[in-house]
Amino acid sequence: MNRTERLYAIAEELRAAGPAGRTGSWLAERLEVSTRTIKRDVEALLQAGLPLWAQAGPGGGYVLDAATLPPLNITGAEAAAIAVALAALPALPFAVDGRSALSKVLAAMPAAERDRAEAIAARLWLRIPEAAPRPAVAKVLDEAVRRQQVVALRYVGGSGEITERAVEPVALAATKGHWYLLAWCRLREGPRWFRTSRITSAHLTAEPAPAHDAATLFGTPPDDARPVTLR
Repeated sequence: MNRTERLYAIAEELRAAGPAGRTGSWLAERLEVSTRTIKRDVEALLQAGLPLWAQAGPGGGYVLDAATLPPLNITGAEAAAIAVALAALPALPFAVDGRSALSKVLAAMPAAERDRAEAIAARLWLRIPEAAPRPAVAKVLDEAVRRQQVVALRYVGGSGEITERAVEPVALAATKGHWYLLAWCRLREGPRWFRTSRITSAHLTAEPAPAHDAATLFGTPPDDARPVTLR
């Protein structure tokens, strides 16, 4: 990113951090620049009038008074990055919500920055392999995980056996080209991985699902797999 985009990014990272703030080294690693560059950028933000102050002591860093900030700013490159992620992985859980969020982001952007986002996106070409669409039950599974409610499944096992069971959703996971619902199965009285392409029907019940810790039930993910993070 260029310097202007980096200044925006520093401001938004500090806004998200709240009173805890962020250290210069954390910002440098996050934005892939040196701590010296972060220090210069912070000085530029101070000169521009940003309500920013340094927090002294071990672990101290920079803190932003978010209450006095203008509304959130989204750059053209950031909007284009969101669009690319959605286009590259159209079968992701909550993809409809993602497209809705992108529409809101674009509507809130200044016209000039929105035009810049479209110009950047036009220079990003994707060749996406033909893939089977998400099964019809996918939206029900998304809602089960979102709301944490028990879902009734009709499932075809690897041997072709068809079973009906109520499960308590824990997480959705992608591995080896397939999506799985990780859940506590009441029929088997234990944790199970259900391949979504083998779920022939799903019904969301009104019953709240008990809270389950994914690591306790399914173990720690391997080094090359991890939960999605927002920060």
